[in-house]
Amino acid sequence: MVAPPPDAATLQSRLNQAITLHQQGQLAQADALYAEVLAHQPGHAMAWQLRGVVLAQAGQPEQALPMVDQALALRPDVAEIHNNRGMVLQQLRRFEEAAASHAQAVALKPALVDALNNQGVALAELGRHAQALAAYDAVLAQQPGFANAWSNRGTALRALGRHREAARDYAQALALRPDFPYAAGHALYVQSYVCDWTDHAEQVARLQQSVAQGGAGALAAEPFTLMAFSGDPQTLLDNARAYTASKYPPHAQPLWTGERYTHERIRVAYLSADFHDHATAYLMAEFFERHDSTRFETFAISFGPDREDGMRQRLRQAFGQFIDVRGQSDAEVAQLLRSLEVDIAVDLKGYTQDCRTGILARRCAPVQVNYLGFPGTMGAPYIDYIVGDATVTPPGCERFYTEHIVRLPHSYQVNDRQRAVAPTTPSRAEAGLPEQGFVFCCFNNNYKISPQVFAVWMRLLLRLPGSVLWLLQDNAEAATHLRAAAQAAGVEPTRLVFAPRVPMPEHLARQRLADLFLDTLPYNAHTTTSDALWVGLPVLTCLGEAFPGRVAASLLRAAGLPELVTASLADYEALAITLATTPGMLADLQARLERGRLQCPLFDTEAFVRSMERAYEEMARRVQAGEAHRDLDFQEPNRALAEDLPSHGAI
Repeated sequence: MVAPPPDAATLQSRLNQAITLHQQGQLAQADALYAEVLAHQPGHAMAWQLRGVVLAQAGQPEQALPMVDQALALRPDVAEIHNNRGMVLQQLRRFEEAAASHAQAVALKPALVDALNNQGVALAELGRHAQALAAYDAVLAQQPGFANAWSNRGTALRALGRHREAARDYAQALALRPDFPYAAGHALYVQSYVCDWTDHAEQVARLQQSVAQGGAGALAAEPFTLMAFSGDPQTLLDNARAYTASKYPPHAQPLWTGERYTHERIRVAYLSADFHDHATAYLMAEFFERHDSTRFETFAISFGPDREDGMRQRLRQAFGQFIDVRGQSDAEVAQLLRSLEVDIAVDLKGYTQDCRTGILARRCAPVQVNYLGFPGTMGAPYIDYIVGDATVTPPGCERFYTEHIVRLPHSYQVNDRQRAVAPTTPSRAEAGLPEQGFVFCCFNNNYKISPQVFAVWMRLLLRLPGSVLWLLQDNAEAATHLRAAAQAAGVEPTRLVFAPRVPMPEHLARQRLADLFLDTLPYNAHTTTSDALWVGLPVLTCLGEAFPGRVAASLLRAAGLPELVTASLADYEALAITLATTPGMLADLQARLERGRLQCPLFDTEAFVRSMERAYEEMARRVQAGEAHRDLDFQEPNRALAEDLPSHGAI
């Protein structure tokens, strides 16, 4: 006997139960009940919409969109359905359509501030930051207590170069909601970007304390932001884990589930938004070109801007396949990698700008690797390895990484020996430098300059009459703040010289005018260190505790200049004075660097490629043999790890 269909009251009860489960985060149970309601009431627009929302929240926007479209077909006059459709389209990275859906929602219901806010987010993703700002302004005109809109407005202002205003908006979001995700980190970052160090120490301490306390506080800053302010590896790990769990949790249905591929060549896919004139490409171009094509099949998975510059053309030739996936969702890209049977997926972004970590969260490859772009743990259970070396990831640091560590023989960082240097070096006068006097320089991004390190630099200038500090001019506001800080320290502001941005070959050439590069802490110069060493400019660094503060030491060691690595800021300051006042000593370092440049491990790209390929082969072999991932060490035999470096303290 067939049971009679449930009556309207029963179906309404099931719907109410589904909504309750939905609100509690029990998505699978809610979805089952929504489906049951729809099986008996296929014209129930709300049930269609809510089922679509559940699927979107479960990371299945492809399945969600038809559900929301069905709801919209039944009730095209409901603004909330248009808004939810826009949210699903954002997950699918169809931002133009998303912005249009949100606009339609606003047209139907101008008071629907969620739709206005979401419209701003979609416009921001399209790079239309001024329009996004207008959308957030419209939200706040109606609801000034909308913390999310304040934070989003800060991000739009940041993109427009209005950093002081951005800091105020992040502060407003925090005033409304003290635990608003990432706002504290954003506020500190934009202040640091313009070198405004008001309450800097207090803000850094609060960030670290928030992360240590856990809970919502662990999301006080995004992982890449936090690296500029915290050198504590435990803090960085806790923050990365919380960020991953909140934003990029492992997908419930992994695409690769243990299958063994049978390829003649190991298939390696490199995922990045930076396959154009960008620091990552400057370092890796020759690496891609030197891959052994008899043993490896390489894929570029490009989700960055469509920039057909000279570097992009070079990279197209370097890869076996260059695949542009800008318009595809994370799920679509992950499915592509699975269909290509990629053995090793190498993420070159980590948690940096324009990352697409959601691709790897779907476990699209048997081996997934964190390399180069993000200097630290991602805290993600689906990232199997991080590539390091004995300096950036010294023995004993394993507890600070969720990944297994691959230690390469010399330095984890590859370099392109074909990077062009302009044939003509400008004169000091042309660069705005004095004809006489010692030239300290630091071409790191301004946000990396901490007040503690800057204080050391000012003491150096005070002790060396006629010396100058040559800095990169990121923005005019930073220059103003730095000059004011110099004056407060008793240094004539004109002794700070700011270098405008120029094309990379010219930038490299002008560095020959400097005498000594002064590194930053807790976030070192990375690509910038390699740039300086490539043109023969010695770099002085202080060894930090976490990966971002140990990179310059790694590069100097691989360049044969370990004596330029100091263990404390006091030692850093003392050695800077010694080098500046002992011309013969500095000249010897410069000569050694110049003589050994093409022979030292740092610039031996061929050897680096072979080391990385050995690592890939071992990763793939372990999968084929059914063996678990483990740390891999490719250090030279009979050589003590980091034997020529100062103590690495707590690690």
